[in-house]
Amino acid sequence: MKRSTREFIKEARSAKEYSFFDLIHGYFYMRWTHFYISMGKGDHPLSKKLSGFLGKVVSFLEKFQKRDVKTNSDNGFADEYHGKVLPLETARQLVSINQEIRLENLEQVIPFDRARNIILKNPDHITVIDCPCRKGIDHPCQPIDVCLIVGEPFTSFVLEHSPGTSRAISSAEAQQILEQEAQRGHVSHAFFKDAVLNRFYAICNCCACCCGAMKAHRNGIPMIISSGFISEVNEEKCIGCGICVDICQFHALSLEEHLICDTSLCMGCGVCVSHCAQEALSLVRDESKPAPLEIGKLANIIN
Repeated sequence: MKRSTREFIKEARSAKEYSFFDLIHGYFYMRWTHFYISMGKGDHPLSKKLSGFLGKVVSFLEKFQKRDVKTNSDNGFADEYHGKVLPLETARQLVSINQEIRLENLEQVIPFDRARNIILKNPDHITVIDCPCRKGIDHPCQPIDVCLIVGEPFTSFVLEHSPGTSRAISSAEAQQILEQEAQRGHVSHAFFKDAVLNRFYAICNCCACCCGAMKAHRNGIPMIISSGFISEVNEEKCIGCGICVDICQFHALSLEEHLICDTSLCMGCGVCVSHCAQEALSLVRDESKPAPLEIGKLANIIN
């Protein structure tokens, strides 16, 4: 058994509300992430052939899990894997933490049934992997090595089990990837998954055309939540160029007589703000949405 597998099992044994089913699920997900996600999205050649069989397996396992773990939610997969939208500066903070932190039960920030903890061990250990969503389709957005795994035991697990699609990087390299993806108009998400020890483990940089979670969000499946901010328009500065409309991944902006932001669609990623040369857009707090993931305030460790 690989060392990283032993460490994953050790962490699993001490995790709260973490069952044997979760351990098997988490191992499979982390060990074969690309296969898991491509099957879930229906992109893998085997997905249609095995859909009936896998449906029966999932149904059986869900019954097993209900006996093993009590849950109050009926949202299924949406409760197992979900992302919190991050403005660029917040994403930078998550890959530049220089000491371990433990933040549990962040209901106001991450209002999900189970996976809502930020427990970072060795947060300077960062691995970049090929994006499973992009890798699984024809003609994906480029580049594909843009998903960041943060902290232990996750980074070592991925490096040991998937050396061909992952590599260790520094905090500076991680920040560069985040900045370059933002320049491309892509959105950063902090991803949480119940099978991955009920906590944050990755920052994915997503585009609406490739990302399975964003496609699910468009179809009404609550796999992504707002950053806690919305984009606000300064009509006096706006010249109506339409650049922000084209680059918005959530189709929240429209240009009619003047620029309009549909706050029900806006997820507060800030991509439009960074692409507005006129500085006519800004992020403002929306109290109707979950609180921002502001690590500096939550953990009091970032100046």
